[in-house]
Amino acid sequence: MAASVKSFLADAGYGEQELDANSALMELDKGLRSGKLGEQCEAVVRFPRLFQKYPFPILINSAFLKLADVFRVGNNFLRLCVLKVTQQSEKHLEKILNVDEFVKRVFSVIHSNDPVARAITLRMLGSMASIIPERKNAHHSIRQSLDSHDNVEVEAAIFAAANFSAQSKDFAVGICNKISEMIQGLATPVDLKLKLIPILQHMHHDASLASSSRQLLQQLVTSYPSTKMVIVTLHTFTLLAASSLVDIPKQIQLLLQYLKNDPRKAVKRLAIQDLKLLANKTPHTWSRENIQALCESALNTPYDSLKMGMLSVLSTLSGTIAIKQYFSSAPGAAATSAKSFDLVKLAQECCYHNNRGIAAHGVRILTNISASCQEKDLLPLEQDAVFGLEALLVLCSQDDSPGAQATLKITLTCMVKLVKCRPHLSQSVVESLLTQLHSAQDNARILMCHCLAAIAMQLPVLADGILGDLMDLYKLIGQSTTDKKQELLVSLATVIFVSSQKALSTEIKTVIKQQLENASNGWTAYRIARQASRMGNHDMARELYQSLLTQVASEHFYFWLNSLKEFSHAEQCLTGLQEDNYSSALSCIAEALKSYHKGIASLTAASTPLNPLSFQCGFVKLRIDLLQAFSQLICTCNSLKTSPPPAIATTIAMTSGNDLQRCGRISNQALTLSLQMKHSMEEFRNLATRYGDLYQSSFDADSATLRNVELQQQSCLLISHAIEALILDPESASFQEYSSNGTAHVESEYERRMMSVFNHVLEEVESLNRKYAPVSYLASNTCLCNAVIALLKVPLSFQRYFFQKLQSTSIKLALSPSPRNPAEPIAVQNNQQLALKVEGVVQHGSKPGLFRKIQSVCLNVSSVLQSKSGQDYKIPIDNMTNEMEQRVEPHNDYFSTQFLLNFVILGTHNITVESSVIDSNGIVWKTGPKTTIFVKSLEDPYSQQVRLQQQQGLPPSQQQQQRTAYSRF
Repeated sequence: MAASVKSFLADAGYGEQELDANSALMELDKGLRSGKLGEQCEAVVRFPRLFQKYPFPILINSAFLKLADVFRVGNNFLRLCVLKVTQQSEKHLEKILNVDEFVKRVFSVIHSNDPVARAITLRMLGSMASIIPERKNAHHSIRQSLDSHDNVEVEAAIFAAANFSAQSKDFAVGICNKISEMIQGLATPVDLKLKLIPILQHMHHDASLASSSRQLLQQLVTSYPSTKMVIVTLHTFTLLAASSLVDIPKQIQLLLQYLKNDPRKAVKRLAIQDLKLLANKTPHTWSRENIQALCESALNTPYDSLKMGMLSVLSTLSGTIAIKQYFSSAPGAAATSAKSFDLVKLAQECCYHNNRGIAAHGVRILTNISASCQEKDLLPLEQDAVFGLEALLVLCSQDDSPGAQATLKITLTCMVKLVKCRPHLSQSVVESLLTQLHSAQDNARILMCHCLAAIAMQLPVLADGILGDLMDLYKLIGQSTTDKKQELLVSLATVIFVSSQKALSTEIKTVIKQQLENASNGWTAYRIARQASRMGNHDMARELYQSLLTQVASEHFYFWLNSLKEFSHAEQCLTGLQEDNYSSALSCIAEALKSYHKGIASLTAASTPLNPLSFQCGFVKLRIDLLQAFSQLICTCNSLKTSPPPAIATTIAMTSGNDLQRCGRISNQALTLSLQMKHSMEEFRNLATRYGDLYQSSFDADSATLRNVELQQQSCLLISHAIEALILDPESASFQEYSSNGTAHVESEYERRMMSVFNHVLEEVESLNRKYAPVSYLASNTCLCNAVIALLKVPLSFQRYFFQKLQSTSIKLALSPSPRNPAEPIAVQNNQQLALKVEGVVQHGSKPGLFRKIQSVCLNVSSVLQSKSGQDYKIPIDNMTNEMEQRVEPHNDYFSTQFLLNFVILGTHNITVESSVIDSNGIVWKTGPKTTIFVKSLEDPYSQQVRLQQQQGLPPSQQQQQRTAYSRF
């Protein structure tokens, strides 16, 4: 076990050349034993970094026991440091193995005569509540300390009581009456009551406890009308309702009542804050009457700050199911005009408000209504939303303040959402953006360029006619001296790449390169080249990558840029493909493959142990194999032309029972070509399977990258289907499963063009299949070759994940028992089972869960017999191999489980443990890792002795005597 931990912790060092786990712990232990207080404190505060770097139970258990010793014998300052470390490392607490010993050392301080020491101990116990929720001695100490005369100790007891109430139902039930008496008692100071009341938010473990706590809070709101008491009580009320769920409608009504009737602004602000919390958590519980009451309060309030808060709640609700309930449940909804609704009146009134925040919430409400409600009566609101958005755009694009930029972001987000749901509004929105782009501030220009690119990716609304204006603006930015110049060059170049649906003209490329030479650094040029690769402008990308090769200081960066240059050149070779010119197509593919092979060599050289570029290498290798498969298919089709089938080929094929022979002359050559077609179909299906494996292994990829991989997979399936439908098996070919792909929402120009090719090829294949039965060889060959060329003419898009990983997730596994040397096998007797413990830690990057989150980890354990022992004798065999699978849910990024494995057959067995993750949608991702250990199965001594006696031919009586003697020992 110790060896497995050591190897695991060595792998978890993130590439830093530092001490291993044991050495690091010994170094900190030396500091703890120092006689100087400063060195002791320094050692204590370094423990969270140790836990982060080596998040494994054995080390964490040892470290916390050492900290508990420091807590027990140190002074109050050291205890405070240990408390802070414990609170920072809360997610590692459940990895403590000796919980009893840890608690014993900490709890001994509770009997100190120093109230500060007792207070720190109570806070320590409260911070550990997740691992000791039912410790009765801790419960008793907290109850006792609530009656203390020392304020510091009482506050610490309140903190501990709140934490234990959240974790333990028994403690919550027992302490509820005590808390109630203290709150209602006349001897309790008001400031202490304000600290006691929030404990009641945790009294949600059962319905009766929640009900009694709610009644107490109701009495407090009535009995103590001071501002502070009302604010604390109402907020506790809301949190209790949000946890218990059953009282949320009542709580919404109560908050709306205070919002309407209470004259104090502080209470109104608290009510708005809590209403926003409930709108985010449970929008389905909001009735039409609730929304109507909130609208009336917003219409009647004279204060802009309160109106903005209410509109914030309404804008949150307008993006949920609550808005549909509001319009559908209206009395006489069929006869009521949209503009007569108070919500619509409020939004229209606020769209042109002089306060930017109020106006932003107004247009957001109108946008959400237009996007989610399809009724004809609500259609006029679209124009109101567009006019409001345009007015805000003009106002905020001229202002460089942070508030204006925040409002502009809301405005542009609403524009993208509106255009996505109402494509017919795209032209007016884009025109207003382009008009304001020239006069806007630099910060606003960057955001507006992002908005234009997002709209143009969904809809082809940027025509070639606007390129002139964009190029003039690009020259103007290149000559400016603002600090946002580099970011502007990248953003505007992206819009230019998106708007030019065809290849970039020479003039545009010249302007971009000229501005980059004059005004940009290498990083800006690389970002623009990266965007060109994403948009399919490979000629421009190749030139930029070429110019950057001599500007990098690392050979890994050089090889990376060189590989990108070769990939761009390869894709550029494919842009010259023409239909019906198959010899030219073969030469273009051959040229592209030549560049791809150069590029994959450079890409391999660019990889490092810390950055293996596994997705990039896998994607490029699949692209190379796909191009080779396309080339082979065209060659096969051309070969069929030189061996045309006779008129009686079909008849002879049916007579002979070999359906493949109808594709060519009844000769070995024709049969070989037909078998080649079958081989091509199987090759494309194999490529589709490999693309599916690449998809499953890309857990951290963004949705656009995954969709790109999916499109490559669909193109392989399309060609294999076309071969089967036209040549191999026309009768059984089905078009049902392929025809539904075009109904999905298109997110990019590349996807739009690929889906268009898919639909066109399917229509061609289906029409040929229906017109001619069987399909003539000339028509089928032409259709297949044209399908290949049409797919290759769409410029490949290298998506974000190829260049940039925004989410990073990895799993580290440790197995026990584990040998000291990885090559050594673990010895196990064949009549015993091996208990294999698998522990793991999930490690995240800077943005955990950005695209998808891990719901559970699937562990698959399998064993294979590698070599049998030399003895040749019979042993009863129950199981030849072990195949087991378990799913475990990580808690605080840690998981652990065990497997029982049988090794009946003597010899060396290879055990493989492979992990995969399951996200919140139930999708399985093959992320790895895969760990292997060896087990040597040995014969148990008793069976070995019996076998040897049988071989020696001893009489049964002697065997019995020897067996008895053996059994005594």
